[in-house]
Amino acid sequence: MKTKLKLLFTTAAFILSGITITLAQTTPPPPVTAPAPANAVTLPADSVNKLKKDTIPTVHKPVPTLKVGIMGLNHDHIHLILNEYRKGNVNIVGIAEPDKKLWEKFGKLYNLPDSLFFDDLKKMCTVRKPAIVLGYNAVGKHVDIVETCAPLGISVMVEKPLAATLEQAKRMEFLALKYYVKVLTNYETTWYPSYQDAYNTVKLDSVGMIRKMVVHDGHQGPREIGCSEDFLSWLTDPVLNGAGALNDFGCYGADLMTWLMKGQRPIAVTAIARHYKPNVYPKVEDDATVLVEYANATGQIEASWNWPFGIKDLEIFGAKGYIHAFDKDSVEVKVNNHVRGYKATPLVSPADAPVAYFTAALQNPLRNPDDRSSLKYNMIVMQILDAAKRSIKEGKRIVL
Repeated sequence: MKTKLKLLFTTAAFILSGITITLAQTTPPPPVTAPAPANAVTLPADSVNKLKKDTIPTVHKPVPTLKVGIMGLNHDHIHLILNEYRKGNVNIVGIAEPDKKLWEKFGKLYNLPDSLFFDDLKKMCTVRKPAIVLGYNAVGKHVDIVETCAPLGISVMVEKPLAATLEQAKRMEFLALKYYVKVLTNYETTWYPSYQDAYNTVKLDSVGMIRKMVVHDGHQGPREIGCSEDFLSWLTDPVLNGAGALNDFGCYGADLMTWLMKGQRPIAVTAIARHYKPNVYPKVEDDATVLVEYANATGQIEASWNWPFGIKDLEIFGAKGYIHAFDKDSVEVKVNNHVRGYKATPLVSPADAPVAYFTAALQNPLRNPDDRSSLKYNMIVMQILDAAKRSIKEGKRIVL
């Protein structure tokens, strides 16, 4: 008994001294082999297990349980969700893609098992039974995803914009309501802390009633920045994308303005389009400016594949102040000639990323029906884009 007590005190002293050394170090010390005690004593197995459990805690990352399906691999945003899969943050149970060359490409890039791939969406949904399908295909084919998934009771989230045309969007809305499924739209800017901060400032009435909003979105051009040929093949097609820069980047501004205006429907839309690079983008416009009229405010959307650099920013002019979200994190607020610039507070899950968001949206179907990803708001976005296209074609202001 005395020998066991002596060993216990010796072990405790050794552990405590080790902790003291570790805390005093700025870098981890090299491994040290402890000398064996003079009289070795074999502890019972349960004591050894308890010692290991007490001194070496095991941290297990929770495994996502929501079953997620993917439709399409020809949208370059697919890398975002596959990176989440590689990190273990999303449970992808199946990928539907008719082009088997893309199976090989992404299978190698992300070490995806062959068993994940299907050449048909309905087959994948029937076999793997996902709770939600994420669309990474041509915008003009988003409606096909909902046509397949809605009757099976499967919700859908597509990359922005919701659809290529207003008619397609109306069909998607009909199916969503008929089969009681979610149809969501994923915008990169939804996960920007700066934009949420700007919205909160407006909500607190810190800058007064909104009078004007200006949104810039775009970059040097999809070909110029190195988008894949699979992506470009439909992104620069007037049918498969619905337009060029207008749909690709104009949807951001339309979505943000609908959110800031709390779902108000504009009274009129006026737009102009430019074709600065017809040799690069022969089928679609590469620059668009859209004026959106509300009862007591005006919005200006500037969407372009001709910026000298990538840009996504938001300006809000209120009756007594101004907010500028420069990028993902940076905000400036000016009230009474006092300017304050700062970094926005990081967003908290599930409002910080698509996977956490759609997981929460499916678990709480009645929550947040009026947010930036909602079908309700994105139907208004599609009305704005449709009116802009008509305004460009007819050369006049379109009253909604």
